[in-house]
Parts: sequence; structure tokens; C-alpha cells
Amino acid sequence: MWFLFLPCVVCAQDNTNVKALDSLYKEDQFYLGVTYNLFGEKPTEVSQSGFSLGFQLGFIKDMPINKGRNLALALGLGYSTNSFNQNILIDRVSTGTLSFSVLDANSFSKNKFSSHYAEVPFEFRWRTSTAADYNFWRIYAGMKLGYLIANTAKYQGVLGNRKLSDLEDFNKFQYGLTLSAGYATWNLYFYYGLSPIFTEDATLNNESLDIRTLKIGLIFYFL
Repeated sequence: MWFLFLPCVVCAQDNTNVKALDSLYKEDQFYLGVTYNLFGEKPTEVSQSGFSLGFQLGFIKDMPINKGRNLALALGLGYSTNSFNQNILIDRVSTGTLSFSVLDANSFSKNKFSSHYAEVPFEFRWRTSTAADYNFWRIYAGMKLGYLIANTAKYQGVLGNRKLSDLEDFNKFQYGLTLSAGYATWNLYFYYGLSPIFTEDATLNNESLDIRTLKIGLIFYFL
């Protein structure tokens, strides 16, 4: 008769191995992204060349706001570095101030500026996740505030090799709109800068360089 109790024993053993689902689960609290950087609202004589790369990473606190936990707010802290290959020569004149001029396409082999930012992202999040499903659709929209940590400008060409650091005509604060959307690991990422890269002191042909940042790329989220 002992064999009649065997299924019950097996079931009892299986139940002890079942991991309870976390009813207070959170999602996507670390991020890593790579972007292709473009100029928005640039003067007609300004052009980009080569591949302008951006890289970002950080931690973002996920805060669900409904019982199903598929809606959430998120606030975080991160870092990004961005480069722009283009034809604006940034130079320092004898008075110590910066000058901006357009280069001829045949006069340089490398010309770019790079910036490093500490960032604070804020997002409103929608997703199809559950406590047991790790592959789901997501749409995260929000804003990002960045504070300039360091920057450089590099030039190689007929004028020689030049490198400038701590360029004062860059805005210390950057802010813009963000959108990421995708399924599981692969997510498209967009950023549109609402603030200009340069201050009002940066002029090209006696006009302010009112250039914004546009980023298109991929972002990956982790628990």
C-alpha cells in the first residue's frame, strides 16, 4: 500500500522547490547604451563626417505606480560620453578666448569635440512584464538632465595637431527628451536635446552656434 502515498510525497517535494513569485518585483534598474550622434538645427555650412559615437550607462530606480506593476516612474543617475566629428575648428586666439570657424573638407584628417556628462534620467514606463516573464515589450518616455564634467577638441590637418581641454563655451547643463522602445534585450533609443551644446558666446560668422544634440541608437536594460 506504500506506493499509494508516493505521488503525494513527490508532489510535496516538488512544491518545496517552487520559488515564490515576487509580487513587488521591479524592472530594468541598470542600463547600457550606444548611440550615433547627430547635430540638430545646425548652420548650413556645418557638416558632420565619419561616425560620431555616444556611450551611456547608469542606475535608474524603478517605482511601479499600479497594482499590475506594468506602469512605473523611474529616476536615476548615470554617465555618458559623446563625440562629434565635424568641420568646425575650435581654436584659442591670442586673447585667450575661443574662436569657431568652418574648415575646408580637404584641410583636415581629424576634427572632433568630445564631452563627458553626469546625467539624471527621469522616465514614465509602460511594459507588458509580469513577475514570471523576463521578455516583454516596453515603451519608456522621459527627460534627461546632464552636467558637463569635461570636454576636449582635437584637430589634425594642415594647421598641425591641436588639442584643447576645458572649453568654456560649452553649456554646463544639457537637457532633452528621451524615448526607448523594444522587446526583451533589443531596444531602440532616441534623445532630442532641448538645450544648445554651446553658450551664447560661441559664434560662427557672427551668429550664435545654436546647435542641439540628436542621438539614435540601442539601449540595454538589466535588473
